[in-house]
Amino acid sequence: MPVESGVTMSLAPYMEWAKTRPAARFDLAGSNVLACSLDDLEGAAGALDLSGHNDNGYQPLVEAIAGRYGVSPEQVATAQGTSGANFQVCAALLKAGDDVLVERPGYDPLLAAPRLLNARVLRFDRDRAAGYALDPDRVRAAMTPRTKLIIVTNSHNPTGAVADSGSLRAIGELAASAGASVIVDEVYLDVADSGAPAAALLGDVFISTSSLTKAYGLAALRCGWSVSAPAIAERIRRARDVIDGTGSIVTERLSVLAFAQLDRLHRRATALLAANRTLVREFLEGRRELEWFDPQRGTVVFPRLPGVEDTDRFAERLMSERGVAVVPGRFFEAPAHFRLGLGGATESLGGGLAAIGSALDARAW
Repeated sequence: MPVESGVTMSLAPYMEWAKTRPAARFDLAGSNVLACSLDDLEGAAGALDLSGHNDNGYQPLVEAIAGRYGVSPEQVATAQGTSGANFQVCAALLKAGDDVLVERPGYDPLLAAPRLLNARVLRFDRDRAAGYALDPDRVRAAMTPRTKLIIVTNSHNPTGAVADSGSLRAIGELAASAGASVIVDEVYLDVADSGAPAAALLGDVFISTSSLTKAYGLAALRCGWSVSAPAIAERIRRARDVIDGTGSIVTERLSVLAFAQLDRLHRRATALLAANRTLVREFLEGRRELEWFDPQRGTVVFPRLPGVEDTDRFAERLMSERGVAVVPGRFFEAPAHFRLGLGGATESLGGGLAAIGSALDARAW
């Protein structure tokens, strides 16, 4: 971890903040769907077992992931969550001095992973005026002869914008012409209802990463994966040998059970998000103080407070005076914004929105 003037500096400030912030009465800072209980995962007790073979991934889980994506098992590498999958890909494909392109606004672990491997991170913007769409021309302008990896999220974290397949395909062509690869972090894709994963549709240059964490309320399982061309998947598995070796057989068995119930869990998530999105849309449409992009789907929105350079004070006062947690936009390099999660309990969301409205009325910034 880097050190500046004797003080340890965080590689991923948002993750440090998320792990150390106080508990909130109305927690709207998360981007995941409301956590499942064991009762939501039917048959969980019978699936618990401490034994099993999972050296290169628990085979029933690998097969379940492959079946969900319509790919062969040799294209799947398992991981500890999507962040674990992203790091494994970076470790497999990057060497010191390589260039990596990452979108802005962006999720800071996606910047930290290549930096930890001594790669150089360069940026391209997703423009607010264009609805945060992926722009292949901006990617082209940011590329260098040393570009080895391009990293995007779909749907976009923190705004929820969904990329169209044409733009993804164009970015893939740019990467292929440069001998580079594209990670598409698709952890929110299933509740964005935006089609099949990039790796299943768009060719060998793409690596799709995801998990059961955000869209299904199963963060506790830490079940993540990447889907890629077989040769890349093998490199990723070998990178895992020196990262954490294997996953937990207990959680991988439970994850297989979850995959057998994924359609039902998806219905649970989408029903919750539909109700919550209606609440948030009605709230934001009634607040002239805020500018916002409506992503139509997904688990987050990213309102902007015009005239305010940094929402830190607003977020701090929401927490200290009203017990509401939101994520200040500076963690995504957009300090005039704040991220608001839609995936929690509807009652808590309603209470949190009412408290935010009260803070806006009081001009608490």
